Amino acid sequence: MMALSINRVLIFNCLLLATHAFSGPFLTRSARGASTVAMSNSRLSASKMIDFSKYEGLGNDFILIDDRDKKDPSLTPAQAEKICHRHFGVGGDGVIFALQPPDATYDFKMRIYNSDGSEPEMCGNGIRCMAQFLSDLGEDKKIYRIDTLAGPIIPVMNADGTITVDMGEPVLDGPTIPTTLTPNADGNSVVEQTLEVNGKTWKVSTISMGNPHAIIFVDDLENDVNLSSDGPALETASVFPAKTNVEFVQVMAPDHLKMKVWERGAGPTLACGTGACALTVAAIRAGKIPQAGATRVTLPGGDLFIEWRASDNKIYMTGPATFAFQGKAKQP
Repeated sequence: MMALSINRVLIFNCLLLATHAFSGPFLTRSARGASTVAMSNSRLSASKMIDFSKYEGLGNDFILIDDRDKKDPSLTPAQAEKICHRHFGVGGDGVIFALQPPDATYDFKMRIYNSDGSEPEMCGNGIRCMAQFLSDLGEDKKIYRIDTLAGPIIPVMNADGTITVDMGEPVLDGPTIPTTLTPNADGNSVVEQTLEVNGKTWKVSTISMGNPHAIIFVDDLENDVNLSSDGPALETASVFPAKTNVEFVQVMAPDHLKMKVWERGAGPTLACGTGACALTVAAIRAGKIPQAGATRVTLPGGDLFIEWRASDNKIYMTGPATFAFQGKAKQP
């Protein structure tokens, strides 16, 4: 019996020693988790991280970067494309950079890269998101004067939480937009001009809001348009040398338009602010609706209210911009 007890003790001690000797590879689950997190944090600390905030305007979502201490964007177009990826990045329709103003006449400068890395001149939903971002950063202005590649844009923060943006005057001159479609209306403009694309005949109106738009009126948005094929075919049609945003529009009432959009460089999105402005002007010029007060424009993500004022020829867009979340991302 004594020998048996001694053997049991020896076996127990050997097992105990073995456990201590091999504890590295055989950590408990909680210890392994802590070790993994520590190693992961160490790798992240060694990587360059980007602080970002996510905003959306009627579902048109953007990654906002605070570059107020810089003259140029802190990411390249290629990096912006990667961070916009919805499976391998943060996800977004574009990246917006809040930059130093070019001179004392502006409060800030806006640059934006689309999800494909291209750079548009301006973005209507994006400018509202940038204004809300600046307000949330503590800038606390009622009116912002922002420099864009489309010229000065002026958002106004409303008491009800919406933002009204002075979008400036529409550009109607066909070659300036640019389009090579033959002008057929006053001011060298293009109003419901015939265009054959994707095996279909379209009646196209062209407007620029600092970026080009092709507007097409249809009887039934759901049945007359195949957005996934008609959109890209029109975007890249040869008559649009800089490509174009494409809006398909159904007139619902004299003060109500409904639209779907294929955005240049982004594809189908839930909303396009400059597009809503452009199609309102196109509808008025084509005699579809009167030029009287604000027009409700229903987009897949919600409603914008657009007014083309005869008094100053400017377009005013009113709608929301909503904070979603903020965080850090590894720089691509």
